[in-house]
Amino acid sequence: MVAAEVPNLASAAEYFFKIGAEGKRFRPTVLLLMATALDVHIPELSPPGFGDTLTIDLRTRQQRIAEITEMIHVASLLHDDVLDDADTRRGVGSLNAVMGNKLAVLAGDFLLSRACLTLASLKNTEVVTLIATVVENLVTGETMQLTTASNKRFSMEYYMQKTYNKTASLMSNSCKSVALLAGHTAEIAMLAFEYGKNLGLAFQLIDDVLDFTGTSASLGKGSLSDIRHGIITAPILFAMEEYPQLRAVVDKGFDNPANVDIALEYLGKSRGIERTKELAMKHANLAAAAIDSLRQSDDEDVIKSRQALIDLTQRVITRNK
Repeated sequence: MVAAEVPNLASAAEYFFKIGAEGKRFRPTVLLLMATALDVHIPELSPPGFGDTLTIDLRTRQQRIAEITEMIHVASLLHDDVLDDADTRRGVGSLNAVMGNKLAVLAGDFLLSRACLTLASLKNTEVVTLIATVVENLVTGETMQLTTASNKRFSMEYYMQKTYNKTASLMSNSCKSVALLAGHTAEIAMLAFEYGKNLGLAFQLIDDVLDFTGTSASLGKGSLSDIRHGIITAPILFAMEEYPQLRAVVDKGFDNPANVDIALEYLGKSRGIERTKELAMKHANLAAAAIDSLRQSDDEDVIKSRQALIDLTQRVITRNK
């Protein structure tokens, strides 16, 4: 899908889909499990073989959502790395570092346009609206992160809204899209949405913890990268609630490495990391509850996929990379 006619655009667009730099493929995994977990009933009175054709065709369409989601995700990484001036991603040189900012931006644009074309081919306006909203949310979230207004930077509510926009919107709306393509009710589509939203929030909260506790090698990106970029995340926000004097340190900014050390000292003696993990666990449990709320099924594949989705909620919060 990401093949391009212009050679250097082709190699740029394919950069993070190549073996070794393809990442965890977490989002497509969730979406394909969700497609099975939602259990589609084929009408009883259908002609012989009709159900098989319908199932294969539906599965292909749902797989398109997984592909679109991964293209949008990778496009956002390419653009984020340009904005953050990052030099590594997924344990290899970032595309902007290897091929320059211009090509990295264009490759991101190209992936988004390919995702749009694939999305249009599904001919489902509700799904188009959901995925278009995701792209808007990604831009909104990234812009929210640029704010310098301290009343916003130091607000937990603002941080969670930014996190939803940047991370959870893609998960929630793509999970909902998988449900809508299968013709599920609004109620089931909403459970799929809730799963994706809460899983996405838990995922990002743990990412924010790992930015402090993970090692650069296992994370595939430089540790402490957020705080060094002046990005305030949940662990520091919780630490500031316990130690209001930390606010003055954060206000000074982190261009001076000594300030980073002071902030880390406060974080270490606070419950910031612990409370962020607790909040992540709360969202992971909400995600699992959404799956548990689905109508019971005795289909073996459905049961397996639901269990896998529930297991993923735990994997997300216990991972160390």
